[in-house]
Amino acid sequence: MLFPTVEYAIFFLVVLAVTWILVEYNELKKNFLLAVSYLFYGFWDWHYIPLLFIISLVSGLVAQQIQTAALPKSRKRWLITGIVFCLATLVYYKYVGFFIISLLDICRLFDVQPQWHITSPMLPLGVSFFVFHAISLMSDAYRHKLSNKVNLRDALLYIAFFPQLIAGPILRASAFLPQLTAKCNPQTIRVNLALMLICSGLFKKVVISNTLATQLVDPVFASPASYGMADTLLAIYGYAAQIYCDFSGYTSIAAGCAMLLGYSFPRNFNAPYYATDPQDFWRRWHISLSTWLRDYLYIPLGGSQGGVTRTYVNLFITMVLGGLWHGANWTFVIWGALHGSYLVIHRYWSSLNIPLLLRLREASSWRWISRLLLFHAVCVAWIFFRAPSFEIAFAMFNSLSVPTQLTLASWPIIIMLALGLFMQYRPKRWDVGVEQELARWPLLIRGACLAVIIFAIEVLGPSGVAPFIYFQF
Repeated sequence: MLFPTVEYAIFFLVVLAVTWILVEYNELKKNFLLAVSYLFYGFWDWHYIPLLFIISLVSGLVAQQIQTAALPKSRKRWLITGIVFCLATLVYYKYVGFFIISLLDICRLFDVQPQWHITSPMLPLGVSFFVFHAISLMSDAYRHKLSNKVNLRDALLYIAFFPQLIAGPILRASAFLPQLTAKCNPQTIRVNLALMLICSGLFKKVVISNTLATQLVDPVFASPASYGMADTLLAIYGYAAQIYCDFSGYTSIAAGCAMLLGYSFPRNFNAPYYATDPQDFWRRWHISLSTWLRDYLYIPLGGSQGGVTRTYVNLFITMVLGGLWHGANWTFVIWGALHGSYLVIHRYWSSLNIPLLLRLREASSWRWISRLLLFHAVCVAWIFFRAPSFEIAFAMFNSLSVPTQLTLASWPIIIMLALGLFMQYRPKRWDVGVEQELARWPLLIRGACLAVIIFAIEVLGPSGVAPFIYFQF
Protein backbone atom coordinates (compact mmCIF):
# COMPACT_ATOMS: atom_id res chain seq x y z
CA MET A 1 0.00 0.00 0.00
CA LEU A 2 1.75 3.16 -1.22
CA PHE A 3 1.29 6.50 0.52
CA PRO A 4 0.20 8.61 -2.49
CA THR A 5 -2.80 6.42 -3.33
CA VAL A 6 -6.53 6.53 -2.68
CA GLU A 7 -6.29 3.16 -0.90
CA TYR A 8 -3.85 4.53 1.65
CA ALA A 9 -5.87 7.74 2.13
CA ILE A 10 -9.00 5.72 2.98
CA PHE A 11 -6.99 3.34 5.16
CA PHE A 12 -5.35 6.17 7.10
CA LEU A 13 -8.54 8.18 7.63
CA VAL A 14 -10.24 5.10 9.10
CA VAL A 15 -7.23 4.37 11.32
CA LEU A 16 -7.06 8.01 12.42
CA ALA A 17 -10.74 8.09 13.37
CA VAL A 18 -10.66 4.83 15.33
CA THR A 19 -7.38 5.76 17.04
CA TRP A 20 -8.84 8.93 18.50
CA ILE A 21 -12.08 7.18 19.43
CA LEU A 22 -9.92 4.86 21.53
CA VAL A 23 -7.73 7.64 22.93
CA GLU A 24 -9.02 7.05 26.47
CA TYR A 25 -8.28 3.33 26.20
CA ASN A 26 -4.55 3.21 25.52
CA GLU A 27 -4.22 -0.58 25.59
CA LEU A 28 -7.09 -1.06 23.12
CA LYS A 29 -5.64 1.68 20.93
CA LYS A 30 -2.24 -0.03 20.77
CA ASN A 31 -3.87 -3.39 20.00
CA PHE A 32 -5.75 -1.73 17.17
CA LEU A 33 -2.64 0.00 15.78
CA LEU A 34 -0.74 -3.29 15.88
CA ALA A 35 -3.51 -5.08 13.98
CA VAL A 36 -3.77 -2.41 11.27
CA SER A 37 0.03 -2.30 10.96
CA TYR A 38 0.06 -6.00 10.09
CA LEU A 39 -2.86 -5.38 7.73
CA PHE A 40 -0.86 -2.59 6.08
CA TYR A 41 2.14 -4.89 5.62
CA GLY A 42 -0.02 -7.80 4.45
CA PHE A 43 -1.53 -5.60 1.75
CA TRP A 44 1.79 -6.08 -0.10
CA ASP A 45 2.20 -9.82 0.57
CA TRP A 46 0.58 -11.52 3.56
CA HIS A 47 3.01 -14.47 3.30
CA TYR A 48 5.69 -12.38 5.03
CA ILE A 49 3.60 -11.33 8.02
CA PRO A 50 4.92 -14.36 10.01
CA LEU A 51 8.50 -13.23 9.30
CA LEU A 52 7.77 -9.74 10.64
CA PHE A 53 6.02 -11.24 13.67
CA ILE A 54 8.84 -13.71 14.44
CA ILE A 55 11.59 -11.06 14.18
CA SER A 56 9.57 -8.76 16.44
CA LEU A 57 8.71 -11.49 18.94
CA VAL A 58 12.26 -12.85 19.19
CA SER A 59 13.75 -9.38 19.66
CA GLY A 60 11.14 -8.57 22.32
CA LEU A 61 11.78 -11.81 24.21
CA VAL A 62 15.55 -11.35 23.99
CA ALA A 63 15.22 -7.76 25.26
CA GLN A 64 13.25 -9.07 28.25
CA GLN A 65 15.91 -11.68 28.96
CA ILE A 66 18.63 -9.03 28.74
CA GLN A 67 16.78 -6.86 31.24
CA THR A 68 16.25 -9.69 33.74
CA ALA A 69 19.65 -11.39 33.42
CA ALA A 70 21.71 -10.92 36.57
CA LEU A 71 25.20 -11.50 35.18
CA PRO A 72 26.86 -9.23 32.56
CA LYS A 73 28.00 -12.31 30.63
CA SER A 74 24.43 -13.60 30.41
CA ARG A 75 23.19 -10.23 29.19
CA LYS A 76 25.87 -10.10 26.51
CA ARG A 77 25.18 -13.69 25.49
CA TRP A 78 21.49 -12.91 24.99
CA LEU A 79 22.35 -9.79 22.98
CA ILE A 80 24.72 -11.66 20.68
CA THR A 81 22.16 -14.44 20.19
CA GLY A 82 19.44 -11.99 19.23
CA ILE A 83 21.63 -9.99 16.87
CA VAL A 84 22.94 -13.13 15.16
CA PHE A 85 19.37 -14.36 14.64
CA CYS A 86 18.28 -11.03 13.12
CA LEU A 87 21.35 -10.66 10.90
CA ALA A 88 21.14 -14.28 9.78
CA THR A 89 17.55 -13.65 8.69
CA LEU A 90 18.60 -10.50 6.83
CA VAL A 91 21.51 -12.30 5.14
CA TYR A 92 19.30 -15.19 4.05
CA TYR A 93 16.63 -13.06 2.42
CA LYS A 94 18.80 -10.26 1.08
CA TYR A 95 22.28 -11.58 0.37
CA VAL A 96 22.15 -15.31 -0.43
CA GLY A 97 21.64 -14.70 -4.13
CA PHE A 98 24.29 -11.98 -4.13
CA PHE A 99 26.90 -14.23 -2.54
CA ILE A 100 26.09 -17.13 -4.87
CA ILE A 101 26.32 -14.95 -8.00
CA SER A 102 29.59 -13.44 -6.77
CA LEU A 103 31.00 -16.93 -6.14
CA LEU A 104 29.94 -18.06 -9.62
CA ASP A 105 31.66 -15.03 -11.14
CA ILE A 106 34.87 -15.93 -9.29
CA CYS A 107 34.60 -19.52 -10.52
CA ARG A 108 34.26 -18.33 -14.12
CA LEU A 109 37.46 -16.31 -13.77
CA PHE A 110 39.25 -19.61 -13.18
CA ASP A 111 37.32 -21.31 -16.00
CA VAL A 112 35.25 -23.39 -13.56
CA GLN A 113 31.60 -23.93 -14.43
CA PRO A 114 29.76 -25.34 -11.35
CA GLN A 115 26.33 -26.81 -12.07
CA TRP A 116 24.33 -25.19 -9.28
CA HIS A 117 20.59 -24.67 -9.38
CA ILE A 118 19.85 -22.44 -6.40
CA THR A 119 17.14 -19.80 -6.32
CA SER A 120 17.33 -16.71 -4.11
CA PRO A 121 14.33 -16.11 -1.81
CA MET A 122 12.06 -13.18 -2.58
CA LEU A 123 13.13 -10.04 -0.72
CA PRO A 124 10.52 -9.09 1.92
CA LEU A 125 9.49 -5.45 1.77
CA GLY A 126 11.27 -3.32 4.37
CA VAL A 127 13.23 -6.23 5.86
CA SER A 128 16.35 -4.08 6.38
CA PHE A 129 14.37 -1.53 8.34
CA PHE A 130 12.52 -3.85 10.69
CA VAL A 131 15.68 -5.90 11.34
CA PHE A 132 17.49 -2.68 12.34
CA HIS A 133 14.56 -1.81 14.63
CA ALA A 134 14.81 -5.23 16.24
CA ILE A 135 18.55 -4.76 16.84
CA SER A 136 17.91 -1.30 18.29
CA LEU A 137 15.39 -2.79 20.75
CA MET A 138 17.83 -5.40 22.03
CA SER A 139 20.81 -3.04 22.07
CA ASP A 140 18.94 -0.33 23.98
CA ALA A 141 17.86 -2.95 26.54
CA TYR A 142 21.49 -4.06 26.88
CA ARG A 143 22.71 -0.46 27.32
CA HIS A 144 20.09 0.28 30.03
CA LYS A 145 18.42 2.91 27.84
CA LEU A 146 14.92 1.50 28.47
CA SER A 147 13.55 2.76 31.77
CA ASN A 148 10.66 0.25 31.86
CA LYS A 149 10.52 -3.50 31.37
CA VAL A 150 9.92 -4.38 27.73
CA ASN A 151 6.28 -5.16 27.02
CA LEU A 152 5.93 -7.70 24.20
CA ARG A 153 2.92 -6.03 22.61
CA ASP A 154 4.66 -2.64 22.66
CA ALA A 155 7.78 -4.26 21.16
CA LEU A 156 5.69 -5.73 18.34
CA LEU A 157 4.07 -2.35 17.68
CA TYR A 158 7.40 -0.49 17.82
CA ILE A 159 8.79 -2.65 15.02
CA ALA A 160 5.60 -2.94 12.93
CA PHE A 161 4.19 0.62 13.32
CA PHE A 162 2.94 1.19 9.77
CA PRO A 163 4.11 4.77 8.99
CA GLN A 164 7.77 3.74 9.32
CA LEU A 165 7.54 0.01 8.62
CA ILE A 166 8.72 -0.27 5.02
CA ALA A 167 11.08 2.67 4.49
CA GLY A 168 11.88 4.24 7.84
CA PRO A 169 12.91 6.46 9.45
CA ILE A 170 14.73 4.11 11.81
CA LEU A 171 13.27 4.74 15.26
CA ARG A 172 15.17 4.16 18.49
CA ALA A 173 13.40 1.91 20.96
CA SER A 174 14.51 4.21 23.77
CA ALA A 175 12.73 7.14 22.08
CA PHE A 176 9.57 5.43 20.80
CA LEU A 177 8.58 2.93 23.52
CA PRO A 178 7.99 5.68 26.13
CA GLN A 179 5.56 7.31 23.68
CA LEU A 180 3.51 4.10 23.66
CA THR A 181 3.11 4.13 27.43
CA ALA A 182 2.17 7.82 27.64
CA LYS A 183 -1.44 8.84 27.12
CA CYS A 184 -1.94 11.02 24.04
CA ASN A 185 -3.41 14.47 24.53
CA PRO A 186 -5.31 15.69 21.45
CA GLN A 187 -4.65 19.29 22.45
CA THR A 188 -0.91 18.84 21.97
CA ILE A 189 -1.16 17.59 18.38
CA ARG A 190 0.31 20.11 15.93
CA VAL A 191 -2.24 19.37 13.23
CA ASN A 192 -1.16 22.21 10.96
CA LEU A 193 2.46 21.05 11.03
CA ALA A 194 1.42 17.44 10.39
CA LEU A 195 -0.62 18.46 7.34
CA MET A 196 2.25 20.64 6.11
CA LEU A 197 4.58 17.64 6.36
CA ILE A 198 2.16 15.40 4.47
CA CYS A 199 1.52 17.94 1.71
CA SER A 200 5.19 18.84 1.27
CA GLY A 201 6.08 15.14 1.23
CA LEU A 202 3.47 14.40 -1.42
CA PHE A 203 4.67 17.31 -3.53
CA LYS A 204 8.31 16.23 -3.30
CA LYS A 205 7.51 12.62 -4.11
CA VAL A 206 4.64 12.82 -6.60
CA VAL A 207 5.57 15.99 -8.49
CA ILE A 208 9.33 16.61 -8.21
CA SER A 209 10.75 13.10 -7.81
CA ASN A 210 8.41 11.35 -10.24
CA THR A 211 8.80 14.06 -12.89
CA LEU A 212 12.59 13.94 -12.74
CA ALA A 213 12.56 10.13 -12.75
CA THR A 214 10.26 9.62 -15.72
CA GLN A 215 11.39 12.50 -17.94
CA LEU A 216 15.11 12.68 -17.21
CA VAL A 217 16.84 10.18 -14.93
CA ASP A 218 15.35 6.85 -16.04
CA PRO A 219 15.86 7.43 -19.80
CA VAL A 220 19.53 8.39 -19.40
CA PHE A 221 20.43 5.61 -16.96
CA ALA A 222 18.61 3.10 -19.15
CA SER A 223 20.78 3.92 -22.16
CA PRO A 224 23.74 6.20 -21.33
CA ALA A 225 25.37 5.62 -24.73
CA SER A 226 22.44 7.40 -26.40
CA TYR A 227 23.20 10.68 -24.62
CA GLY A 228 26.13 13.04 -24.39
CA MET A 229 27.78 15.12 -21.72
CA ALA A 230 25.07 17.76 -21.24
CA ASP A 231 22.14 15.35 -20.87
CA THR A 232 24.16 12.94 -18.71
CA LEU A 233 25.28 15.69 -16.36
CA LEU A 234 21.71 16.96 -16.12
CA ALA A 235 20.52 13.42 -15.33
CA ILE A 236 23.12 13.05 -12.57
CA TYR A 237 22.00 16.31 -10.99
CA GLY A 238 18.43 15.15 -11.55
CA TYR A 239 19.03 11.95 -9.62
CA ALA A 240 20.57 13.90 -6.74
CA ALA A 241 17.34 15.89 -6.55
CA GLN A 242 15.13 12.85 -7.21
CA ILE A 243 16.47 10.63 -4.43
CA TYR A 244 16.43 13.51 -1.94
CA CYS A 245 12.83 14.44 -2.76
CA ASP A 246 11.75 10.80 -2.94
CA PHE A 247 13.12 9.73 0.42
CA SER A 248 12.68 12.97 2.36
CA GLY A 249 9.18 13.16 0.88
CA TYR A 250 8.37 9.66 2.18
CA THR A 251 9.68 10.42 5.67
CA SER A 252 7.78 13.71 5.75
CA ILE A 253 4.54 11.86 4.98
CA ALA A 254 5.41 9.20 7.58
CA ALA A 255 6.19 11.83 10.22
CA GLY A 256 2.98 13.73 9.46
CA CYS A 257 0.84 10.60 9.70
CA ALA A 258 2.50 9.57 12.96
CA MET A 259 2.03 13.05 14.37
CA LEU A 260 -1.71 12.97 13.64
CA LEU A 261 -1.86 9.64 15.50
CA GLY A 262 -0.13 11.21 18.50
CA TYR A 263 3.48 10.05 18.00
CA SER A 264 6.63 11.92 17.01
CA PHE A 265 9.37 10.78 14.63
CA PRO A 266 12.93 12.14 14.57
CA ARG A 267 13.97 14.48 11.81
CA ASN A 268 15.53 12.43 9.03
CA PHE A 269 16.81 15.12 6.63
CA ASN A 270 18.25 18.56 7.26
CA ALA A 271 19.22 20.24 3.98
CA PRO A 272 21.90 17.65 3.10
CA TYR A 273 23.15 19.46 0.00
CA TYR A 274 23.88 22.47 2.20
CA ALA A 275 26.66 20.45 3.87
CA THR A 276 30.24 21.65 3.57
CA ASP A 277 32.06 18.38 4.31
CA PRO A 278 31.34 14.62 4.27
CA GLN A 279 30.83 14.44 8.03
CA ASP A 280 28.36 17.32 7.86
CA PHE A 281 26.57 15.59 4.98
CA TRP A 282 25.96 12.46 7.06
CA ARG A 283 24.66 14.60 9.90
CA ARG A 284 22.01 15.85 7.48
CA TRP A 285 21.28 12.89 5.17
CA HIS A 286 19.16 9.95 6.38
CA ILE A 287 19.98 11.00 9.93
CA SER A 288 18.28 8.01 11.55
CA LEU A 289 20.48 5.61 9.54
CA SER A 290 23.75 7.53 9.94
CA THR A 291 23.29 7.80 13.72
CA TRP A 292 22.31 4.10 13.86
CA LEU A 293 25.51 3.15 12.02
CA ARG A 294 27.49 5.43 14.32
CA ASP A 295 26.04 4.07 17.58
CA TYR A 296 25.60 0.40 16.70
CA LEU A 297 28.52 -0.20 14.31
CA TYR A 298 31.19 2.52 14.29
CA ILE A 299 31.44 2.92 18.08
CA PRO A 300 31.38 -0.86 18.79
CA LEU A 301 34.22 -1.21 16.23
CA GLY A 302 36.21 1.16 18.40
CA GLY A 303 35.21 4.52 16.94
CA SER A 304 38.02 7.04 17.19
CA GLN A 305 39.52 5.56 20.35
CA GLY A 306 42.19 3.38 18.73
CA GLY A 307 44.38 5.99 17.07
CA VAL A 308 44.28 7.74 13.70
CA THR A 309 44.75 4.68 11.48
CA ARG A 310 42.18 2.65 13.37
CA THR A 311 39.71 5.53 13.13
CA TYR A 312 40.16 5.64 9.35
CA VAL A 313 39.63 1.87 9.11
CA ASN A 314 36.51 2.02 11.29
CA LEU A 315 35.03 4.84 9.21
CA PHE A 316 35.70 2.97 5.98
CA ILE A 317 34.28 -0.36 7.25
CA THR A 318 31.17 1.37 8.60
CA MET A 319 30.40 3.06 5.28
CA VAL A 320 31.12 -0.05 3.19
CA LEU A 321 28.73 -2.07 5.35
CA GLY A 322 26.26 0.81 5.16
CA GLY A 323 26.47 0.62 1.38
CA LEU A 324 25.94 -3.14 1.42
CA TRP A 325 22.92 -2.65 3.70
CA HIS A 326 21.31 -0.60 0.93
CA GLY A 327 21.39 -3.44 -1.56
CA ALA A 328 22.96 -6.75 -2.55
CA ASN A 329 25.03 -5.36 -5.39
CA TRP A 330 28.68 -4.41 -5.76
CA THR A 331 27.63 -0.96 -6.95
CA PHE A 332 26.27 -0.26 -3.45
CA VAL A 333 29.56 -1.46 -1.97
CA ILE A 334 31.43 1.02 -4.17
CA TRP A 335 28.99 3.76 -3.15
CA GLY A 336 29.72 3.01 0.51
CA ALA A 337 33.47 2.78 -0.17
CA LEU A 338 33.43 6.19 -1.85
CA HIS A 339 31.68 7.78 1.12
CA GLY A 340 34.08 6.01 3.46
CA SER A 341 36.97 7.43 1.45
CA TYR A 342 35.42 10.91 1.56
CA LEU A 343 35.21 10.74 5.36
CA VAL A 344 38.81 9.52 5.67
CA ILE A 345 40.14 12.18 3.28
CA HIS A 346 38.23 14.88 5.13
CA ARG A 347 39.61 13.72 8.48
CA TYR A 348 43.13 13.83 7.10
CA TRP A 349 42.56 17.21 5.44
CA SER A 350 41.18 18.67 8.68
CA SER A 351 44.21 17.43 10.63
CA LEU A 352 46.69 19.32 8.42
CA ASN A 353 48.02 22.43 10.18
CA ILE A 354 49.80 23.97 7.20
CA PRO A 355 49.43 27.79 7.45
CA LEU A 356 48.28 28.15 3.83
CA LEU A 357 45.55 25.55 4.31
CA LEU A 358 44.48 27.10 7.60
CA ARG A 359 44.00 30.47 5.88
CA LEU A 360 42.11 28.79 3.04
CA ARG A 361 39.72 27.01 5.41
CA GLU A 362 39.10 30.23 7.32
CA ALA A 363 38.21 32.21 4.17
CA SER A 364 34.51 33.04 3.83
CA SER A 365 34.47 31.87 0.22
CA TRP A 366 35.76 28.41 1.20
CA ARG A 367 32.39 27.36 2.64
CA TRP A 368 30.75 27.71 -0.76
CA ILE A 369 33.71 26.18 -2.60
CA SER A 370 33.68 23.17 -0.26
CA ARG A 371 29.90 22.93 -0.55
CA LEU A 372 30.19 22.78 -4.34
CA LEU A 373 33.03 20.24 -4.24
CA LEU A 374 31.16 18.02 -1.80
CA PHE A 375 27.97 18.12 -3.85
CA HIS A 376 29.80 16.86 -6.93
CA ALA A 377 31.61 14.19 -4.91
CA VAL A 378 28.21 13.01 -3.65
CA CYS A 379 26.90 13.03 -7.24
CA VAL A 380 29.79 10.81 -8.36
CA ALA A 381 28.79 8.32 -5.67
CA TRP A 382 25.11 8.61 -6.69
CA ILE A 383 26.03 7.26 -10.14
CA PHE A 384 27.01 3.92 -8.61
CA PHE A 385 24.01 4.01 -6.27
CA ARG A 386 21.57 4.45 -9.16
CA ALA A 387 23.26 2.32 -11.82
CA PRO A 388 22.09 -1.33 -11.82
CA SER A 389 25.55 -2.50 -12.94
CA PHE A 390 29.13 -1.35 -13.37
CA GLU A 391 28.61 -1.36 -17.13
CA ILE A 392 25.91 1.30 -16.81
CA ALA A 393 27.92 3.30 -14.27
CA PHE A 394 31.03 3.37 -16.48
CA ALA A 395 28.88 4.16 -19.52
CA MET A 396 27.58 7.21 -17.60
CA PHE A 397 31.15 8.37 -16.98
CA ASN A 398 32.02 7.74 -20.62
CA SER A 399 29.04 9.82 -21.77
CA LEU A 400 30.42 12.76 -19.79
CA SER A 401 33.34 12.85 -22.23
CA VAL A 402 31.11 13.15 -25.30
CA PRO A 403 30.26 16.83 -25.92
CA THR A 404 26.74 17.22 -27.32
CA GLN A 405 23.87 19.65 -27.12
CA LEU A 406 21.30 19.52 -24.34
CA THR A 407 18.20 17.68 -25.60
CA LEU A 408 16.30 16.63 -22.47
CA ALA A 409 16.01 20.03 -20.83
CA SER A 410 12.50 21.45 -20.67
CA TRP A 411 10.85 24.01 -18.44
CA PRO A 412 9.19 21.35 -16.23
CA ILE A 413 12.55 19.60 -15.81
CA ILE A 414 14.42 22.81 -15.01
CA ILE A 415 11.77 23.93 -12.51
CA MET A 416 11.59 20.53 -10.78
CA LEU A 417 15.40 20.30 -10.63
CA ALA A 418 15.68 23.79 -9.16
CA LEU A 419 12.98 23.08 -6.58
CA GLY A 420 14.48 19.72 -5.68
CA LEU A 421 17.98 21.09 -5.11
CA PHE A 422 17.39 24.60 -3.83
CA MET A 423 14.20 24.55 -1.75
CA GLN A 424 16.23 23.05 1.09
CA TYR A 425 18.03 26.40 1.30
CA ARG A 426 14.85 28.18 2.36
CA PRO A 427 14.99 29.78 5.82
CA LYS A 428 13.60 27.50 8.55
CA ARG A 429 11.55 30.37 9.92
CA TRP A 430 9.32 30.15 6.85
CA ASP A 431 7.88 26.81 8.01
CA VAL A 432 7.20 28.20 11.47
CA GLY A 433 5.59 31.28 9.97
CA VAL A 434 3.29 29.22 7.73
CA GLU A 435 2.25 27.01 10.65
CA GLN A 436 1.43 30.04 12.81
CA GLU A 437 -0.46 31.72 9.97
CA LEU A 438 -2.55 28.59 9.33
CA ALA A 439 -3.55 28.53 12.99
CA ARG A 440 -5.33 31.86 12.47
CA TRP A 441 -7.43 30.62 9.56
CA PRO A 442 -10.92 29.18 10.02
CA LEU A 443 -11.11 25.38 9.91
CA LEU A 444 -13.23 25.42 6.75
CA ILE A 445 -10.68 27.55 4.89
CA ARG A 446 -7.85 25.25 5.97
CA GLY A 447 -9.79 22.23 4.76
CA ALA A 448 -10.46 23.86 1.41
CA CYS A 449 -6.77 24.74 0.99
CA LEU A 450 -5.80 21.17 1.80
CA ALA A 451 -8.19 19.86 -0.86
CA VAL A 452 -6.83 22.33 -3.45
CA ILE A 453 -3.20 21.38 -2.69
CA ILE A 454 -3.88 17.65 -2.99
CA PHE A 455 -5.78 18.21 -6.25
CA ALA A 456 -2.91 20.33 -7.63
CA ILE A 457 -0.38 17.61 -6.71
CA GLU A 458 -2.50 15.03 -8.52
CA VAL A 459 -2.71 17.23 -11.62
CA LEU A 460 0.98 18.22 -11.70
CA GLY A 461 2.40 14.75 -11.07
CA PRO A 462 3.02 12.23 -13.86
CA SER A 463 0.42 9.51 -14.37
CA GLY A 464 0.84 6.36 -12.32
CA VAL A 465 2.36 5.90 -8.89
CA ALA A 466 6.08 5.14 -8.85
CA PRO A 467 7.26 3.17 -5.80
CA PHE A 468 9.54 4.85 -3.33
CA ILE A 469 13.23 4.26 -4.04
CA TYR A 470 13.98 3.03 -0.53
CA PHE A 471 11.31 0.31 -0.67
CA GLN A 472 13.94 -1.95 -2.27
CA PHE A 473 16.24 -1.61 0.74
